[in-house]
Amino acid sequence: MQFSVYQESHIGGRKVNQDRMGYSFTRDALLLVLCDGMGGHLRGEVAASVTMQAISALFQKQAAPYVKKPERFLEEALLAAHHEIHRYRAVHNLPDTPRTTVVACLIQHNTALWAHCGDSRLYWLRRGQILGRTRDHSHIEHLISKGLADPSERATHPDRNKLYNCLGASTLPKIEVSRQASLQPGDVMLLCSDGLWSMLPDEEIVHRLSTQTIVRAVPDMLGMAVAIAGEKSDNATALAIMWQGTPDAETTAMLNDDKSTIISTQMLREDQVSSTMDATPEPQAAPDADVFNDDDIEKAIAEIRDAIEKSSQILK
Repeated sequence: MQFSVYQESHIGGRKVNQDRMGYSFTRDALLLVLCDGMGGHLRGEVAASVTMQAISALFQKQAAPYVKKPERFLEEALLAAHHEIHRYRAVHNLPDTPRTTVVACLIQHNTALWAHCGDSRLYWLRRGQILGRTRDHSHIEHLISKGLADPSERATHPDRNKLYNCLGASTLPKIEVSRQASLQPGDVMLLCSDGLWSMLPDEEIVHRLSTQTIVRAVPDMLGMAVAIAGEKSDNATALAIMWQGTPDAETTAMLNDDKSTIISTQMLREDQVSSTMDATPEPQAAPDADVFNDDDIEKAIAEIRDAIEKSSQILK
């Protein structure tokens, strides 16, 4: 399994970056996750961090070296994260439960499958075309699907930021799982928060990812999104891969001219997992911002690996 990967996050005009992203992989499976902590609720960055850790823990348990039931895994992983967020609230006696959106993609055997809750998006692109894109769990998308609003209102409708689905709510999340998608060398998978896609039309996203390598396209898109939004810009985050399958050296050179981003998993042991989601990220904040102390997050995360087994058994 071979792919190139690039991820980056901008704090924008906010005091705290509540977005989280990362990836884990074994010899035969790759997991991509992006979360956008909801700023309208207490400690959205906590919900995002806990979600990343819970999903990663379950992946490391089940990917040996690939996940046997990928659809079930995605459903269980997102539900386990939802329960971990509620457990965090109970342990810390919070007046409200932290909440987050999430999008996760599992790739193995040249096949991709993804799941999401909320409005963090996934784009699947091939040769300048969008082959797949998640549908936001938002009020405006609901109105459009019912014929009560025009698609052109997505960026201007007063209810465009209202979500009806996330992790951490009082009701169980409605997890939307995609159909399996067969990948070809050169396909691009982009996971991004609304701080990116709400500022750039799909056509611009496609153009950037079709004419540049991901290591150039991602920072360019993020910079553009933050600049367009101005002083009050949201956190903007993106995680992208270009799939290469198991191509020969000539194909690899043709698909990607930045070898530093290429990851090959062929030499990994069956029980080996590499992950960027294991460590709690340093809080990114504006100067002089009153940032929530990450000690509480770290304490909660330390308990996740012990609790994930129990959560999995409940969901079966």
